Amino acid sequence: MSHGEPNNDQGAPDGTNATLSSPISPDGTPILDRTYEVPAREALAFRLTAGQTIRIVNTFGSQVADFWAFSEEDPREYLSMEHLRPSLKRMAPKAGDKLVTNRRRPILTLTTDTSPGVHDTLIASCDIHRYHQLGVDGYHDNCTDNLRMALLAIGRRAREIPCPLNLWMNTPPQPDGSIAWLEPVSKPGDSVDMRAEMNCIAVISSCPMDILPINGVDATPRALHVMVHA
Repeated sequence: MSHGEPNNDQGAPDGTNATLSSPISPDGTPILDRTYEVPAREALAFRLTAGQTIRIVNTFGSQVADFWAFSEEDPREYLSMEHLRPSLKRMAPKAGDKLVTNRRRPILTLTTDTSPGVHDTLIASCDIHRYHQLGVDGYHDNCTDNLRMALLAIGRRAREIPCPLNLWMNTPPQPDGSIAWLEPVSKPGDSVDMRAEMNCIAVISSCPMDILPINGVDATPRALHVMVHA
């Protein structure tokens, strides 16, 4: 891992881990029905063709997945939480919901969710600045850099850092306006299936947070598993 300071290049990570050198294939095209591991603290990018379904498995039950999707045709169009919430008229998606872009077009449909359905659409991905605020001295793996590296690993470059769909992240708003930072309520083996409604690139980060309990009461990041079906 390299230890860096924040830089001014939106597409370049502030530090690196194995994400940068471990794509599933040179251009992110998956082998259908193969299971891929997203190691703890790292990320993978998957090129999806319209009609294909991506399944993300919370293997250990306690791991948050930061999830993004970008249009293959124009990466300036992407899955957008601020557009998703008014589209759904609720805070988080459930099975059957279409997930929309910043141009208000469906990019994915959440077809199946075997978990209790507790997901977050409010919290930005962790980054070097967040860990500095939490008292980390130096570099810490983070989901923002994981997104950047996962795209660079398949020859792409992040033009935007959208707010992710934080699968299984349990950070509910409270009546007094505060936000609770709680462990996931998902169980080992819970999964979500999302069908691509357009050709797109999906990125999944196994969130590296090990300070707050969002990855379980022991605050220990763990691997996720992903597969793509026709």
